[in-house]
Amino acid sequence: MTYRPFVGVLLVCALLPQAVFAQDLPQAKDSYFVDAAADLEARLAVRPNTGRARNVILFVGDGMGVSTLTAARIYQGQRAGQDGESTWTTMDRLPYAALVKTYAHDAQVPDSAPTATALTTGVKTRNGIIGLDQRAIENDCAASHGREVMTLFEQAEVAGLRTGIVSTARITHATPAAAYAHVASRDWENDTALTPEARKAGCVDIARQLVEWPYGDGLDVVLGGGRAQFMPSTATDPESPASVGLRADGRDLTGEWLTRRTGGRYVWNRAQFDAVAGDGPLLGLFQQDHMHFEVDRPLDAAGEPSLTEMTLKAIDILERGDRGYVLMVEAGRIDHAHHLGMAGRALADTVELDRAIAAVLARVDPEDTLIIVTADHSHNLTIAGYPRRGNPILGLVVGLDGKPTLAGDGKPYTTLSYANGPGAVAGDRHDPAGDDTTGLDYVQPALVAAESATHGGEDVVVRSTGPWSHLFNGTIEQNLIYHVIVHALGLGPARAAPAVAAARAGDGTPPQR
Repeated sequence: MTYRPFVGVLLVCALLPQAVFAQDLPQAKDSYFVDAAADLEARLAVRPNTGRARNVILFVGDGMGVSTLTAARIYQGQRAGQDGESTWTTMDRLPYAALVKTYAHDAQVPDSAPTATALTTGVKTRNGIIGLDQRAIENDCAASHGREVMTLFEQAEVAGLRTGIVSTARITHATPAAAYAHVASRDWENDTALTPEARKAGCVDIARQLVEWPYGDGLDVVLGGGRAQFMPSTATDPESPASVGLRADGRDLTGEWLTRRTGGRYVWNRAQFDAVAGDGPLLGLFQQDHMHFEVDRPLDAAGEPSLTEMTLKAIDILERGDRGYVLMVEAGRIDHAHHLGMAGRALADTVELDRAIAAVLARVDPEDTLIIVTADHSHNLTIAGYPRRGNPILGLVVGLDGKPTLAGDGKPYTTLSYANGPGAVAGDRHDPAGDDTTGLDYVQPALVAAESATHGGEDVVVRSTGPWSHLFNGTIEQNLIYHVIVHALGLGPARAAPAVAAARAGDGTPPQR
């Protein structure tokens, strides 16, 4: 006889007095109880969507670990004059979620190169490497040949979809580069960064790979920073006359973009960005280096669009016509603020990412658009102490008694700190009581001194809505995210080999040669 344990459970439930289920519980009117019951009802109404995805939007909060999500939620609520702890962000409201293991092929704690590669290609690779498989060796150009793996964006272009990349970092930085580049070092962003061995072996820098990308009709939208990577060293930057480009090969890649792309447009300031209309290819590079942190963006002389504005502009272009699209949106400066130990800037950029997600959800139809929000890796930010409810998340720990909590050395401490980073000091700990811990330039304390705070190795979160988003549950490997995307779009792995051969045959120029 087959044993069915649930039968016994049902029998016991059937014999219990109906009053057990019908009676009013003493907590039935408690506000937490009522809110949770309503939440349950909303969750029970959610049904998996197994239709074909026409579009995919992948949001990546670079360095946006769980502690960053929690702190940013509180920060967002407090900044709006609300109870931060019970605030719900747009990300929080997405119906499906999973924990994501982010280790690289060769590292417990990864950098953005292998993690972004996992998201865009479905394989794990080594730290420092973009778009190559686990057999590649960092900084070894010759060993990288034949190790290229096809990206989601390459598959999408070959299948006739439109494609776009938006980032507040340099568009040649590791995460956005993983959409189109295949390179043995994430640092090879322009030709001067290539080693002599790499040049001799025929490797091509990341900026050039973007412009010469041979798949489909090319990327339709590219918006971010990193203008200097595309400009020759003989050219003066249009926004900063004292600065010049970084390229030694004399090539103006922004000009080449316009020449290669029919109807292409190139913009570098806010006025030009605002004037863009129509659906022709668009390249926007708004800073020589990375774009500003969100809190510093109003200070830019030529004007920078926000992450939200760039995302909506990209959708304006991508959704024209009858083709679907794949768009990656990176909030790249969350990571950079954490490296600097400046939690306030990191939280503000996380809030801006949440605003972009809200704007997209109001714009697109989740019935045919798969929306994914995740991080490439975490950071070592911590939330500690026993601060009372409502205590400023960027402030000193104040206990339930209304008094600052003192550490063993008799000094107060901040709720947010880092395990390592530039906020560490030698000798006696600095007393933060007289500091403006909410200031833009405040560097949170750290335990171990480091010029730059390192990444964290714990799991990150993926959240999703739209077709096949229910596949994100439990704990997953990071490279599964790619596989869910191609399944939702109907782009099977079997199509990758002939597709990459066809793309490379277009002009005889592989992504890396």
